[in-house]
Amino acid sequence: QVQLVESGGELVQAGGSLRLSCAASGLTFSNYAMGWFRQAPGKEREFVAAISGDGSVINYVDSVRGRFTISRENAKKTVYLQMNSLKPEDTAVYSCVAGPTAQYMDRMGAQYWGQGTQVTVSS
Repeated sequence: QVQLVESGGELVQAGGSLRLSCAASGLTFSNYAMGWFRQAPGKEREFVAAISGDGSVINYVDSVRGRFTISRENAKKTVYLQMNSLKPEDTAVYSCVAGPTAQYMDRMGAQYWGQGTQVTVSS
């Protein structure tokens, strides 16, 4: 059974930083692209970032490029999202995902999803 468990979400002031973590189990981690989606209240779910199994391909939505960094440690079966210069519009539930491709995860979605962690950015 595949499990993706996120952690690290909390309330932070605008301009601050957070690091989200996602621990995976039940899958051959290095065979999967990993990524993050987010959903704000009343809005559609949005792709945020993805990284290929070997870390060579990374993809970001334009609104976070230059502020967020996705990384992974295959030995620990963990993917991270470092979020800097946070803005109130980054407030959302952030979900960790696993799928076949990082390059097209924004269009293709993902195969496995975590429950999500709440990130709230106050102004």
